Amino acid sequence: MYKSQLRPTSSPSQRISAGFLTHQLARTNHPCPTNQFGLARTGALERSAAGLGGATAGQDIVHIGEAGAARRQSEVKNDLACTGKAACGPLLHRPPCYAARSAAQAATVTKELFDRRLRQLRRDRAARQGPALFLQERAFAECLDRLRDVARNFDQALLLGCPAPDWRDRLGAVAARVTVADPGPAFAARAGGTIVEEDRTDFGEGRFDLIVAVGTLDTVNNLPAALMLLGRALKPGGLLIGAMAGGDSLPALRAALIESGRADGRIVARTHPRINAAQLAGLLTAAGLSLPVVDIDRVSIRYATLDALAHDLRAMGATSVLHEPRHSLTKSTWKFAADAFAAMRGSGKTSEQVEILHFLGWAEQSTLAAG
Repeated sequence: MYKSQLRPTSSPSQRISAGFLTHQLARTNHPCPTNQFGLARTGALERSAAGLGGATAGQDIVHIGEAGAARRQSEVKNDLACTGKAACGPLLHRPPCYAARSAAQAATVTKELFDRRLRQLRRDRAARQGPALFLQERAFAECLDRLRDVARNFDQALLLGCPAPDWRDRLGAVAARVTVADPGPAFAARAGGTIVEEDRTDFGEGRFDLIVAVGTLDTVNNLPAALMLLGRALKPGGLLIGAMAGGDSLPALRAALIESGRADGRIVARTHPRINAAQLAGLLTAAGLSLPVVDIDRVSIRYATLDALAHDLRAMGATSVLHEPRHSLTKSTWKFAADAFAAMRGSGKTSEQVEILHFLGWAEQSTLAAG
């Protein structure tokens, strides 16, 4: 179990203590409990390998991170400036800047980190095979708990990411009307929602007073643009709240894959780069959201085998969607990884960790500006 500690943000203006947050929210009619924000938590789960069947090799992790976040910020400077001024349009319309980009401009853009089509296919496979929602449910339930502590009524809500059809109704307990959107066609269809790409979809301007985004933003190519588009879709004083995987997630798997690469004579980056709490807080600020808060829920999960972990990742839609590499793990390389994973066992099982980054930010309103 890792020590529970939230890493500080990069600038003093982003270091928001629970006490300061409570004071600010009291002034702006956005109350929230002091013991839920700005803190790191830990939890533990036990996963059994029984009845998993034939897990195949080549299963990797889906996260975004330090290098990816920095690269995306540099790549998207022009897009951010353009999307921030995009004309209001219905859901599924791309901001005008994307349609207007010339071929010469497009040619200068670095190849995207994530394969957009493969991302859809991963979520569709999860919909067919399960899905396994124990981590997503944990994150969504936490968001609902926090929303119940906000002393206001929400009219129009956007639910971004809906792997379970009942999520719409559960969010309906705190919002009068709920619009559902998901990057996976199968999940979107089951919930009566719309297929979206978060960094390319124009959700409209000032359309929602609540946006809940759980479990999708960690595989967005252009996270700064996605957050800006979501912030633009909020009404003044609206709330963006959500959760995504990040930080030091799946260290045992990453270590096992590195060891297998050494044994095979070819170490290839098979896990996605990850974003940490401080970086996410900075991106929320850059997207124009006020009082950004990010905290960490560290979940420890015990697995008997690497195949059991791979099974869960498939059922979550959380295997690799990287453009590169396209080199599948061979049976021998997978065996090296499985042996390395097994060597980390304690009390018969290997402990794996997932960090869930919970975040929120408010759209500016006149009382905040005057405050």
